[in-house]
Amino acid sequence: MANVNIEESWKEVLAEEFNKPYFEEIVTFIKEEKLKDKIIYPPGNKIFEAFRMTPFHKVKVVILGQDPYHNPNEAMGLSFSVPQGVRVPPSLQNIFKELSSDLNLPIPSHGDLTKWAELGVLLLNACLTVEHGVAASHQAIGWQSFTDVVIQKLSKQKNAVVFMLWGNYAKRKRDLIDPMKHLILEAAHPSPLARGAFNGNKHFSQANTFLVLNDLSPIDFNLT
Repeated sequence: MANVNIEESWKEVLAEEFNKPYFEEIVTFIKEEKLKDKIIYPPGNKIFEAFRMTPFHKVKVVILGQDPYHNPNEAMGLSFSVPQGVRVPPSLQNIFKELSSDLNLPIPSHGDLTKWAELGVLLLNACLTVEHGVAASHQAIGWQSFTDVVIQKLSKQKNAVVFMLWGNYAKRKRDLIDPMKHLILEAAHPSPLARGAFNGNKHFSQANTFLVLNDLSPIDFNLT
């Protein structure tokens, strides 16, 4: 898996991780699950899509999700994103409502966030895989160790990155980030289960203000 769709700058930054026992255990676990005819999302060639689409040196913003969507045709390796033509999930609908309210942008007709990834938004899930129909089913297989390192590397080796931590699960990663170098934005999860607590956080405008103050170009979040 370490050789599938990992962009070169990420390969260099994360080289040590791919040889560690915990990572080998992740690979073995997924292979064994597939031998049991378990369906795993996203497809194997999309597991590291966030790292393929957003090179390390281009990361400006990190949006941290929990794990991939566990329904057919939804997970594409980018947190919260679904392919063109797939129904926009409720959490993403709420993200779009906040985007519209915050930046006065039209609500997109699709849920494909590829454009954000190409502009420097690392759409990272804390767990990179999930079993069909079973949310959070791969939380204990070692992915957290891997994505903790990802966040630590970004915090240590880069300056002026915006980290959007949505929900309690994402907020636990706060201690991995240097608040003196980076902007940490926290909010409730965009899920409808949060009963509107996500609304009004204005993270998108705060992110762009921070980037501009640090002599970086803002993110064009318009997807229409």
